[in-house]
Amino acid sequence: MPRLSPQFLNSLKQLELPDVDGFVEVHASGEQITSIRYNPFKPCVPEFDTGDRIPWTQGGFYLSGRPSFTRDPLFQAGCYYVQEAGSMFLEYALSQTLDLSQDVNILDLCAAPGGKSTILNSIMSKESLLVSNELIQNRSQTLAYNLSKWGQANTLVTNNAPEQFELLPGFFDVLVVDAPCSGSGLFRKQEEAMEEWSPEHVNACSVRQKNILDSALKSLKEGGLLFYSTCSYSKEENEDIVDWMVQEMGMEVKTLKVDPNWGIVQNEKGLRFYPHLLRSEGFFCSVLIKQAPSPQKKQGYKLKNTVSEQEKKVLSTYAKTEGLELLKKNEKFYLLNKACFAFLQVPVQGFYFRKAGVCLGELKHQDLIPEQELALSSYISAQVQKAELTKDAALAYLKKEVFSLSGEHKGLLCFTYQNHGIGWGKVLPNRINNYLPPQLRILK
Repeated sequence: MPRLSPQFLNSLKQLELPDVDGFVEVHASGEQITSIRYNPFKPCVPEFDTGDRIPWTQGGFYLSGRPSFTRDPLFQAGCYYVQEAGSMFLEYALSQTLDLSQDVNILDLCAAPGGKSTILNSIMSKESLLVSNELIQNRSQTLAYNLSKWGQANTLVTNNAPEQFELLPGFFDVLVVDAPCSGSGLFRKQEEAMEEWSPEHVNACSVRQKNILDSALKSLKEGGLLFYSTCSYSKEENEDIVDWMVQEMGMEVKTLKVDPNWGIVQNEKGLRFYPHLLRSEGFFCSVLIKQAPSPQKKQGYKLKNTVSEQEKKVLSTYAKTEGLELLKKNEKFYLLNKACFAFLQVPVQGFYFRKAGVCLGELKHQDLIPEQELALSSYISAQVQKAELTKDAALAYLKKEVFSLSGEHKGLLCFTYQNHGIGWGKVLPNRINNYLPPQLRILK
């Protein structure tokens, strides 16, 4: 493990870092902490043992080791998410500052790969709206897939620059900005971050963070909440950014009540997570309230809905559609809650959508050619045939290898593991056609 540079250690002097020797030692140890957070919509029984519960989140646990998540059908089904413990603090912060029983509009601006979006999706009401955005195209694909595995119909994934959200002034009740940063909080996990660190990189990140927030805060309503975070130790990317938001952007810091036994270091600007004081990588977060007024102008993406009654009838045999909206776009059908559907109806220029609710698939001759998303969702109809697989068979399916089924099956099936969908297939007289998308095939 490379040693922390003297230049980096010197930059920490302004932080009043508790126990500098302990901080250096934990980075030299090469210790790795693994933690997961369960999907509340998909209860499961994992094969690995979960250790201590992470105290600031309901479904988060530390693991004693790191199993092969790729080869776990429960992971592929979206039953849990592998995430740093510090990042899970978002749940605790919002539970203190927001009435989660109310329907709200939430923007997760820099959302890939999706950890914080799955937290938001887990704690918000079913009728709320979550817009998860990622500027980088390939990262937005990963984000969309991880949210598909979470299985809910109240989320849109967008692939837009932060300034696009200026077109939605005062629209969002909650804004989450896990800002791009210099990454010093991940030194234990990513040696390349240690090699790339420099004061110049820190300053460049600080400028970028201000530019992102300057655009995004226009979309936050007066009285709305901002959760700002980085995986950096640098004051320039954390407390200095908070100072700038207070002085220039009409924000006010919200102080949270935190158990002192957790080991989190709290100051008047936010909270710091240090790996020698608690079981997490480095992390900073702050919750702020917007004081400045914002003009509210509800906008969205104009999309004409053309789903016929006959199509609705057919689709209802594949998906639970009651209380939800159906949308047709480019011959594919989507299941959304009313908030997502409403957001898509009013014109705004230049928005690109990667995912809308749950994509059900395409109709051919009154039969549905189902999408993988529907198999991973919480909305599969009871009328759909399902086949429960053993772990070996589930892994063979996920590797697109030959496997056998017990019992009598024919036609279209949703294959499940522990009753959670992992994909589609069709049983023919002499073979099983595996409909798993090739890009999702397990190669390990």
